[in-house]
Amino acid sequence: MARHHYRCPLRWADMDAFGHVNNVVFLRYLEEARIDFMFRLAPGEGSESFTGGSVVARHEIDYKLPLVHRHEPVLIESWVTRIGAASLTIRYEVKDEATEDAPETVYVRAETVVVPYNLAEGRPRRITDEERVFLQEYLEEPASRVADRRKGAEGRLAA
Repeated sequence: MARHHYRCPLRWADMDAFGHVNNVVFLRYLEEARIDFMFRLAPGEGSESFTGGSVVARHEIDYKLPLVHRHEPVLIESWVTRIGAASLTIRYEVKDEATEDAPETVYVRAETVVVPYNLAEGRPRRITDEERVFLQEYLEEPASRVADRRKGAEGRLAA
């Protein structure tokens, strides 16, 4: 399973009155990483994948630590945790990688449900086969689903 890496610069305007990156700005950071992942990395020259539009159905964000302005960009790792017929779930970590001098620092963990959308028809659409192949390279199932599948397999073997 691969993870998409996006280096996001921090802007002075991202700061709030308390001296750290405002909570709403993190949604913009996630959007930048998601767009970079879904559109710039879409498979194939001339591919129509992900270009027809998409909408965000849900965001969930856990703020772990405050992020203050600095000149170095923050790393946003993205990966896919679910691919449905007409939606997908992307997970993110906004963080600094571990170095010799410091451990990894996670500022935000988040999740977004994205629905491919046909803008011309004004309605959701199904994920194409080409998009599914691309997304599966980044698919990491949550440990709970992997454990559930193993339990199911063990039960079938014991029967």
